[in-house]
Order: sequence, then structure tokens, then C-alpha cells
Amino acid sequence: MTSSPGLLAYLLIPLFTAVAIPFAARFRTRMADVLANVTLLAGLLNLSLLLFDPANADSSFSAIPDDGFSLLMVFVIYLVGLCVTFFSTYFMEEGSGVARAPYFALIMTSVSAMCGIVTTGDFFTLYIFIEVLAVSSFALIASGERTGGLEGAIKYLLLTFPASLFILLGVAFLMLTAGTFSFEGVKTLVASGMPAGGTVFAVSLLLLGFLIKSGVVPFHAWTPDAYEGAYSPVSAFLAGIVTKIAGVYAVIKIAIILRLFDVKTCPAADILMFLGMLSIAVGAVAALRQNELKRMLAFSSISQVGYIVLAAGIGTPLAILGAIFHLVNHATFKTTLYLNSASLEKGAGTSDMTKLGGMEHSMPWTSWTSVVALMSTAGVPPLSGFWSKLLIIVALWDGGARIYAVLALLFSIVTLAYFMVMQRKVFFGKPTEASRAAREVRPAMLAPVVAMSVLIVALGVFFPYIYAYLVDTVAARIIL
Repeated sequence: MTSSPGLLAYLLIPLFTAVAIPFAARFRTRMADVLANVTLLAGLLNLSLLLFDPANADSSFSAIPDDGFSLLMVFVIYLVGLCVTFFSTYFMEEGSGVARAPYFALIMTSVSAMCGIVTTGDFFTLYIFIEVLAVSSFALIASGERTGGLEGAIKYLLLTFPASLFILLGVAFLMLTAGTFSFEGVKTLVASGMPAGGTVFAVSLLLLGFLIKSGVVPFHAWTPDAYEGAYSPVSAFLAGIVTKIAGVYAVIKIAIILRLFDVKTCPAADILMFLGMLSIAVGAVAALRQNELKRMLAFSSISQVGYIVLAAGIGTPLAILGAIFHLVNHATFKTTLYLNSASLEKGAGTSDMTKLGGMEHSMPWTSWTSVVALMSTAGVPPLSGFWSKLLIIVALWDGGARIYAVLALLFSIVTLAYFMVMQRKVFFGKPTEASRAAREVRPAMLAPVVAMSVLIVALGVFFPYIYAYLVDTVAARIIL
């Protein structure tokens, strides 16, 4: 069951493309990437016209469907999906162990599943789509000839399997105790008064499952191995959007349904805030100690997810808006950084930071798009990451969680520190043998990261428009 019938096409068309790719690729192998790119580009252009029509602000976004949150997430899914498929088209080489048709079919299946997750109206259908996404993610992580990919895929499967079990049990208990697993049904139950103990237990199981899927501390053991071991464009896909939709999106959705800022006696809020802050701290400190770029980015991703979970825990409308915007920003800057790590691997033959240095001269476009992305991650104004972190920190302060607000601010400085270390080691350090032999990747591979970098700047510069969208289509319609 979908809560947004108007968005159903964005779920079905990628699924049809995934089915068509193996047949089309029999006649011409490159039809696999052509179909994937054309499908995602067409959908993205259509979504962009709907979201960024200047007339929207004047009409309080009346032309936007009821659920502005779902529409925004579908846009981000298509955006990251297109960047990854377009980059992969030129990144792939013969002998890499990755077959084009299955690879692009799996990405399109994942896009379809993620669109199903963000448009569904009940927990049972949500669970079904999450399991489809888990299976396709496992296959994507295991693709290629790297032993690390298979190891990461097995860890992903084994360590997230309990999450699936918790979610399924939560759905079952929810049906038994509340008589419904629809979002609106549970929201009505919460609005009528404090839920019964069985319902609280069911929602707690759901939250636990989605937190494991999110990779927050202490459920993060699979994340660095999966991100590091996966085929490089797959790492960008996983870190940029897959794990965020599979876990973090649902955590935000539950926070909205439970109205945590109203239900003061619910312990879920305190637990979410604690785990969010723990993830921020552990991820940031661990990132400082890494020498492998993809692994460092994985711990950085854990830290940034912590900000979203922390905001979901305080649960006020401003905090939820900050969490949603940071989820969007995370998709932009983390996709950029992971695609750049893949470019480094392509151009210099390694992503080990100890073997790199002075890459600014060899790969200037990769270098400066990385600077934009890392500054946004650290919350440097006026880039988009600054505004989402500001919303979260202000919401924490106003909500009485002032210690968390101060800590969140301090760890933003730590984020800037480890990214400056990375930038100095990789791009601004002394040239190494690898960097002297390196060459910038082809313009087609730079196009996605340049586009993402422009978007990062644009989202920061035009933040008032973004904030108005969030207030009019999310806060006014589905939170308040």
C-alpha cells in the first residue's frame, strides 16, 4: 500500500527497467547502462521540475503532493542513483569481474525498492521493500573480484539479519496489540493517548531493527567492512543513499508518528539521543585513526548518521526538519566523496592515504570537489551541511538538550579536523610515486561529482527556499 499514489510510477518504472536490462543486453551489452541512465535521468528531470518550480514558494507549495517528505526522498534516490550509474558506465573495465547487465539491473531494483520504502503507508509493506533492498545490496557488495567485497557482503548479511527479525516481530506485535500496522493507524493511536505496553514494545522492536540497519553505534561493525570491500561505485551507492533509506528514513518516520516531543514519558527519545551522540563521537574519533580513505569515509558516515538519529530523538518539528535536511545533505556530500575515492583508485591505483600525496596537481577537479564536500560535511557556512547542522543544534538547545547541543557542535570541529588531515595527506601533501604517475579521470566521470558539488553550494545559498519547502510540505502537513 502506498501513501503517495502519484509517486507510484517512480517505483514501477525502474523495476520494469531492471527486468528489461538482461534482455536488451543480449543484443548489445552497453544497452544495460543506457537504459539505467535514461530511466533515472528522465525521472530526475521530472522531479526537478516539480520540486524547483519558482512558483511553488508563492503558492505555499500547493502543487506538491501531500507528503513532501516522500517526494524529496524519491528525488534524492534518483539523484544518487543517476550519479552512480553514470559514473559506473565509464568506471567499469573488462576483467573487473563486474558484469554490466546484472550490475545495472541490481541498481535499478534497489532504486525501485527504496522508492517503495519512502512511499509506502504501512510497516508491513515497508518491511517487504527493505528485504528486497537488503538482497540486492548483498549482491552489489559481493560483485567484483575483491575478496573484501564477499567478506563485507557476508558481514552485512549476518549482522543485519537480526534487524530483519526484529522488524518482522515488531510488525507482528503491532498487528496483535494495535490492530493495524498502517502509519496513520499508529499515529491516531498515539494521538489518542499513551499507547498500551504491547504497542510500545512493538515499536521498540521496530526501532531496534532500523537502528541496526542504519549502522549506528554499537550496531556499526558491518559498515566499514561493507563500504571498504565493495566495488567502489557500490560504496558510493551504499553510503550515499541505500543504508540511509533502509534505516535512517524509518527512524525519522517513527519519530514523526510517535511525536516524541509530546510523549515525554516514552524512553525511546532518550535512547535515540544517546545512541545518536555515541555514534557522532565514536565515528569521528575512529575516522581520525584511519589510513584507508574508504574506511575513513565509512566512519565519517556513521558519525553523520548520528546527527540525524540525535535529531530524531529530540523529535521537535525543528529537529525533524534538520534531520530530513541532513539526510539529503548526507546523500550529496557522501556520494561525492566516495565517487572521488573511486576516481583516486582509478587515477592513482590506490585509495591508501599513506601512499598518496600532492594529488591536487595531478587530479585538481577531484581535489576541489572533495574540498566542497568535506567542508559541507563539517558544517562550514554557507554550504548546505552548515544549515542542517545548525537546525539540529538549535533544536537541541531549544529542546533543553544543551549538553548534546554543545557536544554536537564540538564534534563538528573534529569532523573538520579529520577531513583536513585527509585533504593534506591525499591532495596537499608531498607528491608520492603514485601521485606523480596519476592522471585526472575522464570528464564523464567528473560530471557527477561536479554536479553534486554545485548542488551542495546551491542548497546552501538557497536555503530559505529549502526551509520554506520543509515547513510547508513536511512540518505543516505530516508533523503538526
